Amino acid sequence: MDYKSVIAKNLSVISNLPEEQIMKLIEIPPQKGMGDYAFPCFALAKSMRKAPQMIASDLALEASLTENGVFEVKNVGPYLNFFIDRSSYAKDIIASINEMGFCYGSSDIGNGQNTIVEFSSPNIAKPFHVGHAFTTVLGNSLSRIYDKLGYNVIRMNHLGDYGTQFGKLITAYRLWGDEAALNEDPIKELLRIYVKFHDEAKNDESLEVSARENFKKLEDGCEEEVLLWQKFRDESLVVFNKLYSRIGVEFDNYNGESFYSDKIPAVVDMLREKNLLEESEGAQVVRLDDEKLPPCIILKSDGTTIYASRDLAAVLYRLNEYNFNKNIYVVGIPQELHFKQVFGVLRKAGYKCADDCVHVGFGLVKFKNMKFSTREGNIVLLEDLLDEAVKKTREVIEENAKQRGQDMSEKEINEIAEKVGIGSVIYTYVKSGREKDIVFSWEDMLNFNGNSAPYLMYTYARTRSIIRKAEEAGLKPTSDKDVIATLTSDDEYEVISNLASFEGAVKKAAEIYEPFVISRNIFETASSFNSFYNNCRILGEGVDKTTSEARLALCEAVCNTLKSGLNLLGIETVERM
Repeated sequence: MDYKSVIAKNLSVISNLPEEQIMKLIEIPPQKGMGDYAFPCFALAKSMRKAPQMIASDLALEASLTENGVFEVKNVGPYLNFFIDRSSYAKDIIASINEMGFCYGSSDIGNGQNTIVEFSSPNIAKPFHVGHAFTTVLGNSLSRIYDKLGYNVIRMNHLGDYGTQFGKLITAYRLWGDEAALNEDPIKELLRIYVKFHDEAKNDESLEVSARENFKKLEDGCEEEVLLWQKFRDESLVVFNKLYSRIGVEFDNYNGESFYSDKIPAVVDMLREKNLLEESEGAQVVRLDDEKLPPCIILKSDGTTIYASRDLAAVLYRLNEYNFNKNIYVVGIPQELHFKQVFGVLRKAGYKCADDCVHVGFGLVKFKNMKFSTREGNIVLLEDLLDEAVKKTREVIEENAKQRGQDMSEKEINEIAEKVGIGSVIYTYVKSGREKDIVFSWEDMLNFNGNSAPYLMYTYARTRSIIRKAEEAGLKPTSDKDVIATLTSDDEYEVISNLASFEGAVKKAAEIYEPFVISRNIFETASSFNSFYNNCRILGEGVDKTTSEARLALCEAVCNTLKSGLNLLGIETVERM
C-alpha cells in the first residue's frame, strides 16, 4: 500500500484540494512521536476561510473515518498527523518487499519512454582520471535508476574524439610514434608523443603547420589520416572499456564529437533560415538577451565550429533518432552556462525539446591525506585509485578473517576485496549531494562502521549470514502475513519505516537527478537494522519459532532493499566479508 497516496486521496475528497498538490505538501514529521505523516493545513486557509488550526481540528474526525482503521489521525495545531497501525504496516511492507525481491523499488511510471543519459565522455588519447569518474559514476547510477522506473534508457558516451589535437597526434605519431608501445599501452604512448609535440613545437613552428594540415586532411576524409585517427580511437576505447567493465558501466552508444561534425552545416542553415544568426566581431552568434544570457557562438570568425555547434547538432540528431522524453547531460558545474546557451538557442529556434534537455552538474574531486603513486605526475588515475582501494581492502579483510578464524581462500578474498574496494570508491561519489566537492579519505572510504560502502556491504553480508545460519537450524523467513504483523516493537518499526521509504527515494532520486537520495536511504536502513540486531535476538535461546521467522522475514526484506539500492548506485554485494 502507498500510504502517502491513500492519505492524499482521502484528504482530496474532504478538502477539495487536488490530490497532486496534497502529495507535495505531505511531510514526514521530524520526530517519531508526531506520527508517520503530517499534512500542514495552511494551504486550505484561503479556500476554507478558516484558521489552519481550526481546519486541522475539523478535518481530523473526517480523515479518521475514511482510513478504515489503518491510520490514527490527530490534529496538532495547524497539522494533521497520521499514525499508521504497526501491524498492518509490517505485514504490508515486509510481505510486499519479499514478494518483489531484488525488484523492490521497480515501477512502470516511465512507460518505456526514451531517456538519454550522456555521461563519462573522456577525451580520446588522454588518461582516465578521477575527475572523469565523477560523471561516469553519476551517469551510471542515474541510468540504473531510470531503468528501475520503467524508462527505456539510452546510455551515451559523447567521446572527445575530434579537434585540432588529432592533427597534432598524427604529426607526432609519424615523427616519434612506437607501434609496439601503442599496442601495449595506448594511452601512455599517445600521451607521450602528444607532450613531446608541444615541447618540440616551442622551437619548431613547422610542427603546428603540419598539425593543421593533417587535421584538414582528416576533415576532408583522406584515407591515411582517417586510418590513423581510427587507430587512436579504437586503441583508446580498448583501455576505457577495460576500466568500464571493471566498475560495471556499459554504454549503448559511443557517438563522439566526430560523429556530429558533418551534421553541423544543417544546423547553421536552419539558424540562418530562421534569421537567428548575427555577426559579432566576425563570428556568427545567436543572441539570447531574452534569456539574460550572453550570445552563443555558432561559428568562429574563421568559420570553424565550437562545442555549442556540435551539441546543437547532437540534440537534433537524438530528437530525430530517439524522440526522447529526456536528454540528460552529466557534465561538471563549470559547463552550466554552455548548456543554458545551447538549450536557449533551441528554444529560440522553436524546438520544444529544449525543455526536455537537462544539465546535471557536479562538483570537484579532492583528496585528504592520501598518498599513493600515480603514473601521470599530479593526475590521479582512476585505475590507480581502484588498485589502491582494493589493496587496502584486502588487508582489512585478511586481518578480519584471521581474527574471526574464518577459512577463506585467497581467491575468495581477492574477489571480495575487488568488489568492496571498487564499491568504496563508487560510494564516495554518491554519498553526498552531487554538487558538493568530493573529498577522498582512506579512513572514510574503508570505514566498516560509518557511512561507507564497506559498512553497507557488510550489513548485507551479515544479514545474509543470519538467514543461512537459520536455514541450518531448520528456520526460514516466513511469508505468513499474520506472523509478520507481530513485528511492532520500536526497533522493528524503525527498520520497516526506512524500508517503506525506499520506493519513494528511487522516484525522488530520478526527479531531482540525485543518487544521494538512495545512498542516504539505504544507509539509514542499514543503521536502523544494526540497532535492531543489537537490541533484539533473531535466533537462539529465548526466541520462539514464530518470532524468529518473523524477524527473519525482516532480515530478508533488508537484504532485498540493500541489494536493490546498492545496485542502483553501481555497487555489487558480497555474500560474506
